[in-house]
Amino acid sequence: MFYFDPMYFVFALPPMLLVLWAQSQVKGAYAKYSKIRNMSNMTGAQVARVLLQTRGLEAIEVETIPGELTDNYDPRAKKLRLSEGVYSSPSVAAMGIVAHEVGHAVQDSVGYAPLRLRGAIVPAVNLGSTLGYVFFFAGIVINLSGLVWVGIGMFSLGVVFALVTLPVEFNASSRALALLKGNGLVNVEEYKGAESVLSAAALTYVAAVAQAMGTLLYFVYLAMGRRDD
Repeated sequence: MFYFDPMYFVFALPPMLLVLWAQSQVKGAYAKYSKIRNMSNMTGAQVARVLLQTRGLEAIEVETIPGELTDNYDPRAKKLRLSEGVYSSPSVAAMGIVAHEVGHAVQDSVGYAPLRLRGAIVPAVNLGSTLGYVFFFAGIVINLSGLVWVGIGMFSLGVVFALVTLPVEFNASSRALALLKGNGLVNVEEYKGAESVLSAAALTYVAAVAQAMGTLLYFVYLAMGRRDD
């Protein structure tokens, strides 16, 4: 019989609060710097094409997608997808976000190892996130500890993915700032603004690690409790 476990909050609440705080930081930084026009008066799409060209990546397509802060680089399709607000905006925030995604494109072009590793483990992570619950709770129901630990092992793939994501995202932001500065697209104040936006975004990836770790540790706690019983 399953019941609500107050101990869940011991593991889940701190990461949850960190996630909410990180999201508020991103929204605040984005809202602030999306109102500040960059000195070159270039839209996100124009910045993307300039930066891609400087790295010899003109073949990468730049397109717009719905939503807010849904920007991403697709290494399989070789496409840079920008949210509507970033694609057409000449703001400092848009410039920073675009440069970050171009940073991912550069990572892809040079074979950046953490990016490749992250892409390689995605199928296993997706499978583990689904089957992990199945094996874990099935093991509890039929009282088979081995099955419980198999489920935990599958959950741990999510933690590995979150950890591998950290260097990928931090490196993309470093490349982004270097690209903007190196191509003379930002002044000192705009550089600081782009840095603020990217630093706030980085907090969300740190929070994702904490959340994945909290969930994993809770299930380990449950498994250890069964063993003690």
